[in-house]
Amino acid sequence: MMSDLSRERRIGTRYPLNLPVRVEWDDETVGRHVLVEGETQNVGPDSALVHLRQLPQVGSRVRLAVIEQKGPRFEALAEVLRLERDPAQPLAALRLLSSEKEWRTLIAKWMEQQRQRSAEEETD
Repeated sequence: MMSDLSRERRIGTRYPLNLPVRVEWDDETVGRHVLVEGETQNVGPDSALVHLRQLPQVGSRVRLAVIEQKGPRFEALAEVLRLERDPAQPLAALRLLSSEKEWRTLIAKWMEQQRQRSAEEETD
């Protein structure tokens, strides 16, 4: 039996960042294309933990898009590493397979924006 430490393969820091996302994939078990909107719970240098109402299969490839009112802000191919099937909050752990450098740049920008908003709220 593997211990929790031996299964833990995270590289890099996780940042609590809630971003609206769209995840889509071809579900071969039912033979249809699936598109689900959700929100990140946290993000890392090449990963995201995403809350989705419907979950893809572990090992499948999905298209991840961070969405804004104006349309997609970021898009990348990702692989589903693991799932948390909690009915109250189903989560998919995704590892980016493309656009990692752009992802890291955007995470830094989003985190800075979050810090600025927090600082403004503290001064109000």
